[in-house]
Amino acid sequence: ENCFVPISEIIAVEETEFNKKQRNIGRWQKMAKLHAFTVYYVKKARNHRWRCSNVTFWCVDEHLCNQWIQALKELLEMQKSRPKQLLVYINPYGGKRQGKRIYEQKVAPLFSLASISTDVVITEHANHAKDNLFEVNIYKYDGVVCVGGDGMFSEVMHGLIGRMQKDSGIDQNNPKASLVQCNIRIGIIPAGSTDCICYSTVGISDPVTSALHIIVGDCQPLDVSSVHHNNTFLKYSVSLLGYGFYGDILKDSEKKRWMGPMRYDYSGFKTFLSHHYYEGTIAYQPAKHTHGSPRDKESCRTGCCICKESEKQLAEQQKECGLKHEEGEEEWKFIKGKFLAINAVSMSCACPRSPKGLSPAAHLADGSADLILVRKCSRFDFLRYLLRHTNQDDQFDFPFVDVYRVKSFQFTSKLSEDNESNVMDIGKKRFGQFCRDHPACCCNIVNSTWNCDGETLDSSAIEVRVHCQLMKLFARGIEEKSKDEAAYSQSSIEQLL
Repeated sequence: ENCFVPISEIIAVEETEFNKKQRNIGRWQKMAKLHAFTVYYVKKARNHRWRCSNVTFWCVDEHLCNQWIQALKELLEMQKSRPKQLLVYINPYGGKRQGKRIYEQKVAPLFSLASISTDVVITEHANHAKDNLFEVNIYKYDGVVCVGGDGMFSEVMHGLIGRMQKDSGIDQNNPKASLVQCNIRIGIIPAGSTDCICYSTVGISDPVTSALHIIVGDCQPLDVSSVHHNNTFLKYSVSLLGYGFYGDILKDSEKKRWMGPMRYDYSGFKTFLSHHYYEGTIAYQPAKHTHGSPRDKESCRTGCCICKESEKQLAEQQKECGLKHEEGEEEWKFIKGKFLAINAVSMSCACPRSPKGLSPAAHLADGSADLILVRKCSRFDFLRYLLRHTNQDDQFDFPFVDVYRVKSFQFTSKLSEDNESNVMDIGKKRFGQFCRDHPACCCNIVNSTWNCDGETLDSSAIEVRVHCQLMKLFARGIEEKSKDEAAYSQSSIEQLL
């Protein structure tokens, strides 16, 4: 039976030397000297896992063998999206402190096989990678790879985007600034406590799979949200901005880092029992430019047509760069209330415990975020909502949960508005001053903390804007599972062996 491997999924082609033992086995012992070459290729297994497999072809004609090797190498050279030189940052302290071992044993041999040259930096302190990206010549690299968890990725992302804005003379502190796209791709080799971004863009948290996506030169654009407070830049976010429940979990877990990854379970249970709610005002601009809704049944997958449409719109906007789109002209909507959780997600935020994520229909690259508001409700109802993240039911189908697809939003807590006067100017015009009375019985804690991609932001009043496809990853989004995918990948290619 015939089968094929696309050129785009071939990793390398090498001439193969047969030793004496191989030559003298069975029917080959009567033949003249054998000539052979080995093709290394991507073998797709279940659950989006990729592996490097190989098949060896042999013949007695040396000229024919060399022709095949040359032809295949020329075809691989034509794959222009593949990286040739990478800058690699390894966090030796993240997760279970396995980053260096994972890279050296599982990733480096694959990069070497694919003839990718690397410059490796072992980070020694927080922000080492971020600071280093402002100093090195980043333009000689085809990509930057981070070995670690979501925190390590965030550091590399901030360094790379910040460097691009600095080189282009753009002030990151201006919340209305049009940021320059970052065309240097980032690769994530998962080795941390949390690998949410890798899971949401590849479909699995696996170092070998991620390394192979880098080698074949995959490219996945990604929306990035900028977070400001009083015209001061705070952070970039690509996954979760969470106030209330997820902010409180992070703040509590930071005090218990000695517990390792288990600290998230402990802090989550403790935060759930405390059941704090927070009062505040949200102003948001609906994302009218994109199709689809947070309540859609279909998720963002490889080749997503909604993300592709946003890419076209972005290209048209860049052509018409003379026409400035004023944020103030767009419609703002306002919501005031008591919230257990305020979550803004730029991707599904799927993980092994929550396979569909916080917002199953969120898109990676459509220039919008899904704003999820969980209003004050009973502890039992809130538990029902949290359990929906672990099954297939509609997690927004509750009277106390609202979800909106937005391109920007602002938030201020009830008590911070007087002190942080500039953040909610729009909200103030509409609502006026909040009442200063705050009975002690309302809640014990007046302000929560923002959880920004796993890092704390202490400013309760923030301004957030989504930048469409600001950066690119070595990924292709999550591929659709076909019924016969597993059978094909496990049996058909093996027939060549």
